[in-house]
Formats: sequence, structure tokens, C-alpha cells
Amino acid sequence: MPRTVVVAGVGPGLGESLARRFAAEGCQVALFARTAEFIEELAADLPGPGTGLAVPTDLRSVDAIREGFDTVRAEFGPVDVLVNHASAASWSGLLDSSVEGFEQAWEVGGRGAFVCSKEAVSDMIESDGGTVIFTGATSAVRSLGGTIGFTAAKFAARGMAMDIAQEFGPEGVHVAHVVIDGQIDGPDARERSPERSAETFLDPDEMAATYWHLVEQDNVDTMPFEVHITNGPQNTEFL
Repeated sequence: MPRTVVVAGVGPGLGESLARRFAAEGCQVALFARTAEFIEELAADLPGPGTGLAVPTDLRSVDAIREGFDTVRAEFGPVDVLVNHASAASWSGLLDSSVEGFEQAWEVGGRGAFVCSKEAVSDMIESDGGTVIFTGATSAVRSLGGTIGFTAAKFAARGMAMDIAQEFGPEGVHVAHVVIDGQIDGPDARERSPERSAETFLDPDEMAATYWHLVEQDNVDTMPFEVHITNGPQNTEFL
């Protein structure tokens, strides 16, 4: 039986590469994002007939997330793999941040990941286990200052990942946290950072291969928790 995957937070770049890699490995891939047009086009373009499912979902809405998982179960069956990939940009410091901006970052990266994980893990413990992967950032392990909302949400997600791993690892649920320490290449990345040399950007397709390797390691006695992706110390200035 093919694995059923939910990628929560899909856009151009790593989200798209994750969807394509999982589909190429024979998975059924559900794409969660607010932008319906993009994920509908991507779902239709994934390799293999019927492997992609676009599920327009506002990850700030608890009800929308639950409805999204119900849609996936009705189309593909129980969820085997979840990638909590969504985050909301909040690039200001304490005094310049609004309560609304701070809460938005937490609603997506904190509460949204919590609700997605609750839905997915409830499926996994009823079957043979599964995999939950959190996309983190440098700010999840080392605050760089001046991005308090983003940092708080990423710290929260890493803490949740640790807690879920401890609670459900013995039941066959592999939880991993991926620290992205660098700037991901994408449609606009090089235009936004023209001073960067091409070799310093992280290749999203190669990163997706790392995520898939984590999925392949489910149901083993020793489960790696944290993977740090970078291409050298020149990237440590980035979030």
C-alpha cells in the first residue's frame, strides 16, 4: 500500500520539492496551503496518476485543518506521513512587533503544527506507526535577535517535536526536526539576495531527499531526531 503523506504548507521551493519527491517514491501526497491555484496545478503535475490531492487550507484555522484531514482520509485513507512545513514571516524585534503579527506566527507555526500533528498521529497509532517531520530553522535552536515572532514559533515547534517523539516513539511514530541553516534556492531567492554566490544556496531537491531518508527510517529501533541541513558556515547568518 502506498504511504499517504500530508505536506502542510506548500509553496514554490522546498514545499514543491517535497511533494514531488514523495510522489516519485510512490506516495499519495496531499498538499495543504491557502493558495488553491498553485497547489491544484502542482497536484495535477505530480508523477503517477492520482498521486496528488490539493486541499486548500488556512493553517491558522483549527476547523479548516480538521476538515482538510477528513478530506485526505476520504480520498487516500489514514495518514502515514506528516510534514509540518508552514511558517508565517514575522521579521521584527520586540518593540516593533505587533501582538497581531506575533500571534499570526504562532497560529501557523505553533498551533497549526499542533493540530496537524494531533490529527496525523491519531491515524498512525491505529496502524503501524508513521513519520512526523517538522521543518525548523536556525532560529529554532539559536536566536539571532530581532525576529521574535518567528523565533518563538520555531522554538515552540521544536519543543512539540521533542515531546511527541518521547511520547509516541515507543508506538512506532518517528518524529524528526529538520534545522534549515541557510537560504533555500527558489524562484525569487537569487533576486532577493543578489550578493550571494550561487553555490551558497541550498538545493530544495537535495533537501527533499533528506526528508525522504527520514521517512525510510520509520519502524526502526533507533530513530534520529534532529538533522541539520547546511552547505557551510557561510550560511549561519541566515534564518
